[in-house]
Amino acid sequence: MEKTRGGKLFIDILADLCSGILLAAAIYSFAVPAGFPMSGVSGLALILYRQFGLPVGAMTVLLNIPIALACYRTLGRMFYLRSLKTVVITSLIMDLLGPQLPVYKGELMLAAICAGVLCGVGYGIVFVRGSSTGGFDFVIMAVRCHHPHLSVGRIALVQDAVVIAIGGLQVGSFDACVYGLILAYLYSCVLDKVLYGGGGKLTMIITDYPQEIVRAVDELVGRGATILRARGGYSGADRQVVLCASSDKEMYAIRRRAHELDPAAFVIIVDSNEVIGEGFQPPDN
Repeated sequence: MEKTRGGKLFIDILADLCSGILLAAAIYSFAVPAGFPMSGVSGLALILYRQFGLPVGAMTVLLNIPIALACYRTLGRMFYLRSLKTVVITSLIMDLLGPQLPVYKGELMLAAICAGVLCGVGYGIVFVRGSSTGGFDFVIMAVRCHHPHLSVGRIALVQDAVVIAIGGLQVGSFDACVYGLILAYLYSCVLDKVLYGGGGKLTMIITDYPQEIVRAVDELVGRGATILRARGGYSGADRQVVLCASSDKEMYAIRRRAHELDPAAFVIIVDSNEVIGEGFQPPDN
């Protein structure tokens, strides 16, 4: 048990280090030299950095304190402690490593794309490990506790737009606001992809040949399937529904084979934000 906990802690710290490096590169290599307003508490810290020359990492820690206290009861002690560890590690890396990183001086659009992708991956790594970088991340997770149907990326995009608008006013450039919004949009998309990348498609096949389709799915893509009993709302006839979770690529193969076996099959395919279990995303520890 102790070895398992020690191994998990080591992976958590390694994830924090990787996240800190990615966030430092996003801010110091791309956002700061390009004059982009950033999002979240890092964006507020960046506003103070531009205005008063205060270090981004240190200000990130200070700004985190009131937000963490406000969200403590909702998020719980363990999440709070894990996030505190992450905040310290990522903030130190940003202040120590960030100013030493090379500065990108190329196209502004490429800078926005790189910053957005790096932020999305950096924050996503932390969220996947059941932690956060504090600040507005606490707000995101608190909102999601009360509204679990909202994705993390969507919540982040809404609140980040406000900070970006403030940062854009400070920079005094409408173009900077536009690039900042592009950055935030890419960040939210990549963040959702990292967090919900274990998702995919949910395929429901209403057919008269359920056993044949279940065997075909297993042979074709190595996925298990579930047979549900159903009844037609209009006809009242008993029907069989094959339910199968799959990746996007596997879904096309399953749909094609289902119609080969039963041309009259009624196939429903829906997006699944998150699939937890064998072959997909492991359950949270």
